[in-house]
Parts: sequence; C-alpha cells; structure tokens
Amino acid sequence: MRTQQTLRLFAISTFFLAYCIGMEGKDLTVTSPGGKIAVGLSDDLRLTVSYEGRTLFTAETGLRLGASATGGRQLRKMKSGTVAMKVTEETTEAPFYRQKSVSTSYRAMDVRLAGGFGMHVRAYDEGVAYRFYTTNKKQTVIADETADFSFPADSKAWLAYSTNDEKPFAMAFQNTYDETLLSKAQDKYIFLPATVECGRVKVTLLESDLRSYPGMFLKADGNSLKASFAKFPKRMGYYKWRGMSYVEETEDFIAKSEGARTYPWRVMVITEQDTAMPVSNLVYALAAPNRIGDTSWIKPGKVAWDWWHDWNLKGVDFEAGINTRTYEYYIDFAAKNHIPYVVMDEGWYDSSRGDIMHPIEAIDLEHLVDYGRERGVGIVLWTVFNVLDEHLIPACEKYAGMGIKGWKVDFMDRNDQGAVEMAERLANSCAQYRLLLDYHGFYAPTGMSRTYPNILNYEGVFGMEEARWAKKETDMPRYDVTFPFIRGMAGQVDFTPGAMRNGTKENWVECYQNPVSMGTRCHQLACYVVHDSPFTMLCDAPTNYEREQPCVDLITSIPDTWDETRVVLGQLGHYIVTARRAGNDWYVGGQTNWDAREVTLALDFLPTGSYQATIATDGINANHNAEDYRLEQRQLTPADRLDIKMASGGGFLVKLIRKN
Repeated sequence: MRTQQTLRLFAISTFFLAYCIGMEGKDLTVTSPGGKIAVGLSDDLRLTVSYEGRTLFTAETGLRLGASATGGRQLRKMKSGTVAMKVTEETTEAPFYRQKSVSTSYRAMDVRLAGGFGMHVRAYDEGVAYRFYTTNKKQTVIADETADFSFPADSKAWLAYSTNDEKPFAMAFQNTYDETLLSKAQDKYIFLPATVECGRVKVTLLESDLRSYPGMFLKADGNSLKASFAKFPKRMGYYKWRGMSYVEETEDFIAKSEGARTYPWRVMVITEQDTAMPVSNLVYALAAPNRIGDTSWIKPGKVAWDWWHDWNLKGVDFEAGINTRTYEYYIDFAAKNHIPYVVMDEGWYDSSRGDIMHPIEAIDLEHLVDYGRERGVGIVLWTVFNVLDEHLIPACEKYAGMGIKGWKVDFMDRNDQGAVEMAERLANSCAQYRLLLDYHGFYAPTGMSRTYPNILNYEGVFGMEEARWAKKETDMPRYDVTFPFIRGMAGQVDFTPGAMRNGTKENWVECYQNPVSMGTRCHQLACYVVHDSPFTMLCDAPTNYEREQPCVDLITSIPDTWDETRVVLGQLGHYIVTARRAGNDWYVGGQTNWDAREVTLALDFLPTGSYQATIATDGINANHNAEDYRLEQRQLTPADRLDIKMASGGGFLVKLIRKN
C-alpha cells in the first residue's frame, strides 16, 4: 500500500541479475547510474570522488567516540563492506517544494566499522552522499567527526563566513559570498552551503537529515575545507533583550544520543552547468520522510509584512505602529488584494520579558483574529525560538485555539545539537496544533521541510532586511544572482522581497525607517519566481503598494507552489532566468547583477499552444530611476523568442497563461 509521502520505492538491476559484492579489508568503489561519477572508499575511510575518470576531490572521513575531543576511540578503519550493483530508484511526493515530486536513482555501498558502527555511501548522477550510523542500543557520545575535503590546487570557491569572530558558531547564517581561491580564503569559519570549482564542474557541500546532531561548519586550510562542529551545550545564558538564550558553556564533545541511529548525510552535489545548481534535489531527497501525516491543512501563500518598512504608513488618519488600528489596516489591504496572511512581527508581546502568553495593551489580538477571519486573512505571530520552546504547549493551545495560523520563529542563531533538537521539537508540536512555521535566524535548510512540511520557509539568507542597514558598497544585486545557485540548493528561502522604493548603484541610500532596495523594480518582481518560497512576504508598506497597484496585482497573481521548475539561463554571480510551471501556465523571472545585460529567452520549453503573456521589463530610464518599469501584453507561442534588456541591477517577469 503506497503512502502519501512515498509514491514508489523500488530497485532495478543494471545487469541481467542484481547482486552484491562483499569485501574484507579492501578498497571499494561505487559508480553512479549514468557512470560519470565514481566513489572510491579506501580501508582508512578516505573517499575519492571522480567525474568521467578525473579525480575531483578526496575526503578524509571518520568519527571519534567519547566525551573528550582529544581522547576517545577513533573510527577510521573499514572492517568489511558491500557494494550494490543494482540501481535503486525513488520517487517522493514533495508538497510545497519547487516541484510536485522528486525522483532520484543511485548505487550504494554499506561499510561496517568497529563497535556496531557503519557507513552508507551513495553515488547519484547529481552527486555523492555519505553518512555514518550505529546499531548500538546504549548511549553513544561523539567527541568529533572528521570530514576534510581536499580539492585541486588553485580551486576557486564561493564561501560565506561566520559574522561573529568572537563566537563563530553563534550567528544568523547571513552573509555575502567571498569568491576566492581556496588557498586565499579568510581564516574564518564557513557555514554551508559552500561551492568549489573543480575544472569544468562545481562541487557544492551541503548536509541533509540533520537531526539530534550539530550542523557542519568548514574552515579553509590551503586547498582543503575541513569540518568543524559546535560543541554540545552544557549551560545556557539569556540576553535580557528579547529573552533570547545563548550557549554560555559547552561540553568537550559534539553529540550524544541513545540507541541505534543514523547521522546526517554529507552531500556533495556535482554540476557541469550552473543552471543545474538551483534545481538540485538531493538535500530534499535524502531527508527523512514526512512525520506529521496529513498536509491538507497547510496552506502556502503570500504575506503582508510589517517590520521591513518599520510600520511606516502614510496618508492615514491614525498613528501607525504596533497597535490594533494599524493591523486592521494591514488586514484590509491583504483582504483587498487576496493576500492570505499578515505577519505580526516583533512588538506584539513584550519581547524584553519573553512574555509570549500576553499581547501588549495596544494589541487586541482576539479582535484582530476575528477581524481577519471575517475577511479571509490569517494571522501569523513572531516569536523567539527558545521563548516559544519554553511555553510550547500552552502557547500552541492558546493561540491555535484563538485561530492563529502559525509562527514566524526567530533568533535561533546556532546549530549545535540542542538547537537542532529544538527546531524539530517545535515543528512536531506545532504540527499537532496545525500551526505552520517560518524559521528565521536559522541555518540553511537540511531537508526538514520533507520531514515536517508545516515548515514552509527558512531564512538563512542575506535577504532584504539587510537593505535597512547595508552600506553603499554592499553588492546586493550580485548576491541576488549568487545565492539561488548555492543557498538555493538547500531549499526554501525567505528573502522577503517586494520593495516599491528602489535605487540604482549610484543613487541608492541607506534608510532604516523607509528602506530602499538595491536594483530595479523588476529585479524585485522577479524574486517571486526566482526564489523557492511558498510563504513569501510583501515587505513594503500597504500605503506604498496602494500607489503601485499594477505591481501588487502582478505579485499576487504568481502561484505559491509549483509543478515544475527549470533554470533556463544563468551564470553564477552574473544573472539567472528561472521558469516555473503551475498547471498549464508558466512564469519566468530574470535578474542581473549591477551589469546591464540583454538575454534572449527562447520559449521552446513551453508545450504546444497559445499563451497570453504579461511582460514586465525595466523601463527605458531604469538605469537612472530604478523604479521605472514597463508592462505589456502579447500573444506568444513556443516558437517565439523574447529579447529582453535588463538595466544595471535589473530584472524582468513574464507571465504566460495557456489559452489553448
């Protein structure tokens, strides 16, 4: 009987008879189904990954057991192993993901180590993954894990460094990418994903199925990237501001657990073309299946958001701020434009006291929930991770009972084992109360949206909030056409786009209370197609949108979930053109860095038929006034081609509605 989550799981032989090879103390090799990728595993657990016969990189792997990082038992020796000559194929339903389902195929090896430990290795046509496991029934303490990746000399890399030099494992996982030779990388911790160019292919390091274990960091060492992990928390402290917890003291080990278990997948995606990077599905495919059951109650959708523009309304007859009248206005705006959600961000409760159970006096929350319900608008509440965790069941009972739709949870700012367990605990409990989640101040996704589909979105991105305090030299348009290729591999991204105040490279200004995006209006519109984001903010003020109704209408007409996603054109760090299908209709979004460029968009990806096209392009004066854009309507077919000019920091959006 097939389940909702897994449509089919079966193995096919690539030979006339499927069989396995068992080996004692010898090197093993497994190849991908298509034969391009080969993974060799030596007796000392050294992986050698080659592509079309050429070595791409090697990886020293292993575990150190015990409560001390300098002592304990090393697991760096193979006892025996088996290589499956068959190909395993899996197709998995993928609700709220970039496509309706995910299909993969791989060959695998299973290696036995000492003491009931083992190692799984898989070779996909898209890359390689490995993980450790234990069959022990008692407690296991992991002092450290070895994952040292060595690349060819002078390999170029794209690396995002920790922003906290004093406590590098405590930060929001938000930074631009340093495009550098590995040998010249900064002496800082790097958070995932990270990409390295190896000749004509790129290798991107990620992780999947991160559960009850710390997330991986990296540090450059010559031509290598060596893994590091946050230690297991021993004692927590609290910042008075927001009641946010932090790790005050750690143990001398990274993880502990009870009983048999698997450890996270180490994922190495291998891509020949940059356009294949944003649509890699290995992180999702390797994650644990759905654990919450029915997902029909989970409703993706767009969100009217208050924080980015600092509740900065204009032309209204009341004092705008964190009060009931202001949120009535947001709800009215959302209802008028068929926006299903409003987020009430920080300030609805006294965050300095962590008093999540009581709204401030200026907020009549029950009234606002009823007011929204009458108008078809749901409310999502902001909170701090540990504050929700400390009041988890009472808060879920109270606010789900009131009619709240979910939580925007913020300021985790760590990925040690305790943090990872908290994220899963929240997801599981909120699912029981039918509450959706948007994770902020959080590490890049590791497949949790497959396991807990009520997590609709994740931050872990240098997003639009940075425009409130960035400096003029900050190159956000370049980042905007870099992160979809790298961070986008990991999954959903809450970039929070939609700015109606837009600036060119020359005239952009920093303004905290009335922020301006870097790049053109069409660069912003394209975000709603370029990004994987089933729970997407409209970041600007309702009163700004009301003066830009054509843009609002275009944004709200774009679907929130997709049947198919392709990147039809693009180059990492330069530009990207993404096409997505919902039913019979297609939507195409394009963005460029600060370089103006012209692209030719061939529509041959469309099925036969006629399409009513709405095309938004940078206006003729967009290089001088970034808010200038042009809308046109045309009839198009798959035989047509569009020559589109993107201004500096520009973009475009094409909506193709099937007519016959």
